[in-house]
Amino acid sequence: MNRYPILHGVNDLRMESHPIPALGPNEVLLRMSKVGLCGSDLSLMYKGKLGDYTMVPPLGVGHEASGVVTKCGSAVTSLKPGDRVAVEPGDPCGKCEFCRSGHYNNCVTAGFHSSPVPNPGCLALYFVHRADFCFKLPDNVTQEEGALIEPFAVAIHACRRARITAGTTVLVCGAGPLGLLSLLAARAMGATSILVTDVRPERLETARKMGANYTMLAGSADPQKEAKRIEELMGCMPEVTLECTGVEIAFQTAIYATRSCGAVLMVGLPSADLKLPIVHASLREVDILGVFRYLNCYPIAIDLISKGVVDVKPLITHRFKFDEFQKAFEFFRNGTDGAIKCMISCD
Repeated sequence: MNRYPILHGVNDLRMESHPIPALGPNEVLLRMSKVGLCGSDLSLMYKGKLGDYTMVPPLGVGHEASGVVTKCGSAVTSLKPGDRVAVEPGDPCGKCEFCRSGHYNNCVTAGFHSSPVPNPGCLALYFVHRADFCFKLPDNVTQEEGALIEPFAVAIHACRRARITAGTTVLVCGAGPLGLLSLLAARAMGATSILVTDVRPERLETARKMGANYTMLAGSADPQKEAKRIEELMGCMPEVTLECTGVEIAFQTAIYATRSCGAVLMVGLPSADLKLPIVHASLREVDILGVFRYLNCYPIAIDLISKGVVDVKPLITHRFKFDEFQKAFEFFRNGTDGAIKCMISCD
C-alpha cells in the first residue's frame, strides 16, 4: 500500500492510502527519498491557481524528487534495483509535432506530476515512473542534491534559451531557490558579471556567498529608478535578465534594465495578466522569452553537481519528515527563519 498527500481544494491537503499500481514494461517502481517544496506547490495549495492554470482536484503534490529503484518493468535495461535516481516528472507522448521536433517540454498531451489520483505526486512513499525519465545519480551526488536537479534544470534551460556564454552580463531578479539556481547556472555557463536583486537582505547575503558579483536590495515602487540603480551598480546595462520572481514590478524593472537588443527570460511564473512596458521593449528590441520547464537538461545538471562546478547544498535550509508535510507547507509559506528550500524526507 502506498501513502501520499492529496490536494482536494484550497488549503485542503490530506494523507491517503492507495494500492501501488502494476508496473508497465518500461516503468520502474521507486521508493521515494527526498522531495523539495516549490513555490508552485504553495500556489496550488493556498490559491488553487498557478499562472493561468486553475487547479482541478484531487491532485498529488511534489515534483522535485529523488528516489531508489525497487523494481523494474520487463523491458527496462537502463536501471536496476538499488539505483539512486533523480526524477524528471514529465510524461511526453513522443508522437506530437513538438516531441518529434525536439521540444518535448511543450508536448500537447504530456502529463506532469503532480497529477490526478490514483497517481500521486512525487511526495509519496512509492512512485511509478517511466524509466527513461529517471536519471541515475553518481555516488558523490546525495539524494537531497538529486531532488534539486529538477529546479536546477529549469535554470539551465533558461540560461540556454538566453544563450549565456563567456562574458555575458546578467541580472537575476529574485534570490529565492530559482533565482539562486539561475545564478549558479549562469556562472557555470561563463557569465562573469552577475547582479542579483531581492527584497530580503538575508537572501542577498546567500547570493553573495554563492557567487553573485553584485547584489541590490529592491524596494522602490518606480521600476525605471530601479533599473538606473542596477546600471550604476554593474557599470552597464545587463545583456540578459533572468526574471525569477513572477512579480509585476520586478518584471517591469527587468525590461527597463536590460540593454537594447538584449533578452528578458520569464523564469518565474507570474499571475495570468501583467502590465508591462511592451512598447519600450519593442523599440529597443529587447526580446521577452518564455521558459517552460526544461529540455534535456537533467544530464547537464547532474554532471555540473557531480564534478563540483556548482554547489546547490546551501539552498537547503530546512528539513522535515514525511508525516510533517503540513508543517513543511506552513513553514515554507510563512518564509520564516531564512527559509529558502524546504526538503521532505520520504524514507
